[in-house]
Amino acid sequence: MSPMLRRVLFLISIALPLPALASANGAIYGFVDEDGVERFSNVPDDRRYKLVLADRLAPATAALQVPRGVFALPFEQRPFHGAIHEASRSTGVDAALLHAVISVESGYRDRAVSPKGASGLMQLMPATARRYGLVNLQDPAENIRAGARYLRDLLAMFDNDIELALAAYNAGENAVLRFGRRIPPYGETKRYVPLVMAHYQRINANTRR
Repeated sequence: MSPMLRRVLFLISIALPLPALASANGAIYGFVDEDGVERFSNVPDDRRYKLVLADRLAPATAALQVPRGVFALPFEQRPFHGAIHEASRSTGVDAALLHAVISVESGYRDRAVSPKGASGLMQLMPATARRYGLVNLQDPAENIRAGARYLRDLLAMFDNDIELALAAYNAGENAVLRFGRRIPPYGETKRYVPLVMAHYQRINANTRR
């Protein structure tokens, strides 16, 4: 990881929950000016800006517009459906919702690791993994099972309000509680929730055909 990327991740971590640094499209650009000052922005309006943090939601957003590859498959034919179906059966969380979360979180890449350390298909943070007894974050079945249990508990916490549960999955349950049981005003969370819901609705619509 480059020093500039480490720096921008640090700045994002201390800026949250302030939404000012959260970009409209999720990408962050940066450069070092002639005075040695690091400049970061979500609007690359200077030719010196270079991409330092990609928009992690871009693939899932593009998949809604032009479904290709795994996103064009019926959900029961997608990778890891057996493990997803079993996690759904054991937790009561709709398999289509689990597919939607995986579509946005990892795009079905079981080895995915975010800059913040979230891992696997459900992009679980190490602390969440420990809470649910997950040892190997990149074991697909274990990762899906732990993520489904976490989502089940969030749904129970927020009275089966799927959007609030998804907001808590993205930003943490404490953030949703802190903002009065509303979706926190974080740039990514405000994009994440409708994106997962759009995938969920598309999967359900295709299932009913």
